Amino acid sequence: MNRVVLLSLCFLWTRTGSSHRLLGPDSGSGSGSGRNSSGSLDVSVSVSVDVDLSSAIRRVDRRYLSVTVDASLAAEERFMYLLSSPKIRTLAKALTPAFLRFGGTRQDFMVFTPQGFHKDSGVTADPSCDGVELPSWLEDKLKKEWTQQQLILMKEDLQRKYTRVKFTESTVDLLHSFTNCSGMDLIFGLNALLRTADNRWNSSNARSLLQYCESRRYRMSWELGNEPNSYEKKAGIRVDGEQLGRDFTHLRELMSESKLYRDAGLYGPDVGQPRDHRIDILKGFLKSGARVVNACTWHHYYVNGRDASLDDFLDPVVLDTLTVKTNKVLQEVNLVSPGKKVWLGETSSAYGGGAAGLSDTFVAGFMWLDKLGLGAALGLDVVMRQVFVGSGSYHLVDDNLDPLPDYWLSVLYKRLVGPEVLKIEAFSNFVQSKRVRLYLHCSNTKSYRRGAVTLISMNLSKKPARISVPALVSSSTVEAFVLQSDQPGERGLYSRSVKLNGEVLKMVDDKTLPDLKGSRLPPAKHLQLPAYSLAFFVFIEAQAAACQ
Repeated sequence: MNRVVLLSLCFLWTRTGSSHRLLGPDSGSGSGSGRNSSGSLDVSVSVSVDVDLSSAIRRVDRRYLSVTVDASLAAEERFMYLLSSPKIRTLAKALTPAFLRFGGTRQDFMVFTPQGFHKDSGVTADPSCDGVELPSWLEDKLKKEWTQQQLILMKEDLQRKYTRVKFTESTVDLLHSFTNCSGMDLIFGLNALLRTADNRWNSSNARSLLQYCESRRYRMSWELGNEPNSYEKKAGIRVDGEQLGRDFTHLRELMSESKLYRDAGLYGPDVGQPRDHRIDILKGFLKSGARVVNACTWHHYYVNGRDASLDDFLDPVVLDTLTVKTNKVLQEVNLVSPGKKVWLGETSSAYGGGAAGLSDTFVAGFMWLDKLGLGAALGLDVVMRQVFVGSGSYHLVDDNLDPLPDYWLSVLYKRLVGPEVLKIEAFSNFVQSKRVRLYLHCSNTKSYRRGAVTLISMNLSKKPARISVPALVSSSTVEAFVLQSDQPGERGLYSRSVKLNGEVLKMVDDKTLPDLKGSRLPPAKHLQLPAYSLAFFVFIEAQAAACQ
């Protein structure tokens, strides 16, 4: 028997000091009056939501939220040593289970150049990972130099003039050590722009790399090429979809020669979001190569980082464009290869390296959390965030390797949200209701007992929202995790710090994250969602049949 829950959400004005206190010890930007600049009261908006707890509509991969390390980090091989930082490894562990994709624009300019030696400097596949630690003096030196390196990389991106990058065994060792010791599953992106005279993929360099990785017993998966739709602009080389599919088939044959990699994952084609000739590339690839990949990958960004605005990051219309793009890709894949998994192999807020002053601030969380919620509901199996560490302004950690707001949001998602997606529908006659975005999952069973559900919530409005919970769920204890900027009002949207239930989040030390505790609320009919906030509400005793 279906269990249908009816939630009613209402925007309310809240008097300062009233009994309707917002969640968290400090209500921050949501605690102001609901009067507008003219002194009159804001009009309330009502939203009704149907939720079915009887069965899951989808189930995503347990590594659904995954991350990337941009290949630009290896443009100068010494920067790969940053992945041995104790701080970056601590931060990475908190995001597991996850895939880590090593790739991006520069992967198609990287050539494996083995030196014929191997330095056992603690950077090995030793499962204990003892002794793998970057000295603090070297970490500080590399961080300073990386700041300058990014300027060089940005200039190359603007001019679209890329130099060939030679990398040795050291890059592979450092990368594998990082993923192995952090608990992530490595996906390595191979160079697809190494071509023969008749424009087929030249696999000789990849063969050399695979042989080395096999000799080290490095368990990993593979990709071939990054955004083939841009090859002509980047390198003056045009590769159509069918040839790309044949190239992937050749790589799969190469992998089948290896005992270690014959059953390893292969993912692609990492094409840009569907429009113009990108659709033709995707169709051609699926025709000749769909059968050899474990999942079909594509890339998505909402806006151009060079001219994106704050309004773009809060615009429900912009957020809803993901639906159109995702459905188009799913349609094309299902026509040729029904049941094939579809991944966002690279994604963030704004392309072109991100929007400076926006993609690395609190406001970016609305695009990120909505993409996670909407992507799972639409049928994406994995979403890979560009970038955990690398060039650009859409990273999860800053140049000092300190976590940014989207990092904390990602860790909370990992801890609270399970893979089962539940049906949720919102109804309203008011357009403003689109600024309250809701998704529902079973809760993560590593954190909560079976039957619990997690309501993923975000309020893109400057007005607080009130959630009225019906009797069926109001009898459940709730744990609330409300994220707000550390500064009030609109200026807080530009902040690079975030509060959880009123407490600013920061690492205790380089090897310790803070306790990410929820605010335990007794059974009640109403919950408050502050203005400009992101929240997870865990109904601990929901006893959802879908989650048993």
